[in-house]
This record gives sequence, C-alpha cells and structure tokens, in this order.
Amino acid sequence: MVDLIISTKRITKVLIDGGSSLNIMYAKMLDEMGIDWTCICPIRAPFHSGMPRKQAVPLGQINLPVTFRDPSNYRTKILTFKVVGFPETYHAILGCPCYVRLMGIPNYTYLNLKIPGLSGVITVGTSFQHAYECEVECCDHATAIVASGELAAIKKEVTKEAPDPKKSIGSFEPMEGSKEVLIDPDSPNGKVVRIGTTLSSK
Repeated sequence: MVDLIISTKRITKVLIDGGSSLNIMYAKMLDEMGIDWTCICPIRAPFHSGMPRKQAVPLGQINLPVTFRDPSNYRTKILTFKVVGFPETYHAILGCPCYVRLMGIPNYTYLNLKIPGLSGVITVGTSFQHAYECEVECCDHATAIVASGELAAIKKEVTKEAPDPKKSIGSFEPMEGSKEVLIDPDSPNGKVVRIGTTLSSK
C-alpha cells in the first residue's frame, strides 16, 4: 500500500487530473491539517480549470511538502497549491505541475501513477471500487449544487410572481373608470354589469 502524505496528513482522496494546469487544495482540508492561514500567500488571479465555462478566484496559494512512499521507497517534493474556498468531495487535485515536478507518468486505464523514487519506481494506485465510490460521491455533490442553484432561482421567480396578500383571493376587483348598467331594465331583480367608461360607443 502506497501512502500519499501532504504536509503531515495522510491523504486518501486525491484527484489525479492530467488536464488541470494547477494543483488545488481546499480550504477545509487546510483547516483539518491544522495549517495556519498566515502561511497562505495572497493571490487574486482567477483560473478556469475548476468549473467549466466559469472562472474561480483562489484565496491564495501555499507551498506544501508532498510525499509518495511505500515501506521501502519514497519521494518528497514541495508543490505549490492554489487554495480555494468552495466545497468539494476530494482532499486535493494534483495536475500537470505535480507530474513535471515529480517526473510522474499517469495511466488512467489502470489508475496508476508511476514516479521515480530513491530505490526504484514508486507506483501510486487505487482500486476500481474506491475510484467508483469517489466518482459517485462527486456526482452526487455536483447534482446537489445544481439542484440548490435551481431551487434558489425558482424561489426568486416565485417571489416576483407572488400575489398581493392584501387582495381577496377569488374575488374580482372593479377596474377604475367603470359604471354599472342594468342588464334588463324591465326585470325586478335589478342585476347589473360593470362596463368601462373609457370604451367607445361601439
């Protein structure tokens, strides 16, 4: 079993994303590792690799030691992470900068990452079951975010179209500039109808 350790914490849910131009760390994960926020270097340049067609602004960036190891071999490098505040199901995302720094080669078919170590090649991998569980959790998380956004939009639309509570429900309100006209002048019941005074004689 190969351990992936970021700073001093063992990480079990890391997304290896060869299409990402960034290494990403979530603010919640930094809190769990007990890292002081004064260690974060402020940076406000937006990026687009986190959410399709949307830009995100990081809280800052931080340099952390990342160790890949097994009982007889290990490799440690300092990686730069963009720190983001939005919630996610992974602990971190390792992108192209990680591969370049560690000279790693990913194989997405077999869910492996191979990097040179002090005593030979280190193979970092996971089971298909674990990968499937992470994917399901990520999809559920994304669905919940979309649903919450749609619900907020529906609530906003309903608020705009909400009826005036001062008006009596189910009753007709007389329009301004109307007059009462007898339906049948010869009838004793005296039923009337309201007609707008602004109508033409036709």
